[in-house]
Amino acid sequence: MSNDAAGRQTRFIVLLAALVALGPLSVDGYLPGLPDLAGDLRAGAAATQLTITACLAGLAIGQLIAGPLSDAYGRRRPLLAGLALYTIASALCAVAPDIRTLVGLRLVQGIGGAFGIVIANAMVRDRTSGTRTARLFSALTLITGLAPVFAPVLGGQLLRVTAWPGIFVSLAVLGAVMLAASAAGLPETRSASASRRPLPAVFGQLLGDRVFTGYVLANGLVFAAMFAYISGSPFVLQEIHGLSPQQYSAVFAVNAAGLIAAARTSGRLVARAGARLLLLAGLLGATAGGTTVLGAVLTRAPLPVLLIGLFVLVSSVGLVMPNAATQALADHGGHAGSAAALLGFSQFMFGAALAPLAGAGGATDALPMGIIVAVLPALALLALGALTRPKPGERTRGPAPQGPAGTGDRAGTSIADGPASSDRTGVRRTR
Repeated sequence: MSNDAAGRQTRFIVLLAALVALGPLSVDGYLPGLPDLAGDLRAGAAATQLTITACLAGLAIGQLIAGPLSDAYGRRRPLLAGLALYTIASALCAVAPDIRTLVGLRLVQGIGGAFGIVIANAMVRDRTSGTRTARLFSALTLITGLAPVFAPVLGGQLLRVTAWPGIFVSLAVLGAVMLAASAAGLPETRSASASRRPLPAVFGQLLGDRVFTGYVLANGLVFAAMFAYISGSPFVLQEIHGLSPQQYSAVFAVNAAGLIAAARTSGRLVARAGARLLLLAGLLGATAGGTTVLGAVLTRAPLPVLLIGLFVLVSSVGLVMPNAATQALADHGGHAGSAAALLGFSQFMFGAALAPLAGAGGATDALPMGIIVAVLPALALLALGALTRPKPGERTRGPAPQGPAGTGDRAGTSIADGPASSDRTGVRRTR
């Protein structure tokens, strides 16, 4: 690969990573300013929390809008429209006169941010196949793991020099920069020959594919288990086990580091082990970690046992997400935007619906969180086993052999150069 092609590829990947990070940054970046926000807008704690829920709902709903639009009209135009919507909504959030207006604007902000997430994933599928797809999804998973950890830290630093509206101004500036960079640096990746079937037919076909549904369920259920950990662990670790906020932050950072390490390992091993095997390993790890957490809660085991279970659970997400995405999108290159939309929608909707149950017992009962993080990965493993099957004679280690031109990654071709020439990928689909 020439230096020029390598440079284009690097810029392409960096832009995709920034697009994926935009949503998580929007959800968590202003959290340190919530108390001041509530005071300035004269809002109670419950109403203030709705600003988080609204953004999550927007990220879920927006993906269902962005995916089909990008399949019908190409990737660039919907992406630029979504980034423009995000930038405007973020700027208006900074001047919202009351909490109701802010909640509505946060919903719109989430919808705009969702365009970046789903179209970035669709672009990966447009430009790559086989192990290269899995490696890129692993890299994007790193961003997904890093952004929620560092967003509150960045927000806290901004609050040293500005008030909470300044965080939304910063997000608006970031959106404008991403809009300009995407307009200048992202090519159209959707193939001119890709399917343009009506939206109901596309979603119907995808949801009628039991293999696709199996990977979507496996991914969404494990992601929801991680959300349950995120929402329940502050109470479990600080209220029940007495950790200080600083100690809790250290535990959170260690678990995030485990997720990042697992995603990096997945990217390195996928060429030899295959995406399906790594996905299975991640589901088994998540089930083992969740079961350990539940056992620690039921037996009132020492804190280190609970921490080990949480670490294994969260780290396993780094194996599940990139490989589930690779497998789910493998045979749907013709409408990768819609497929990526359903994949992303399931993540945020499962998380939004199930994660609050982790606090059902109040601040002093860890059992609801323990049950959720144990049951959801087990259900994900069951979905994988019930809905997907390896083909007879399919290799269990390593991707399928590359066939004629157009069946796999094109040697020496930059992923920013042109669309993959076939819907068949180097990662064999399992039926």
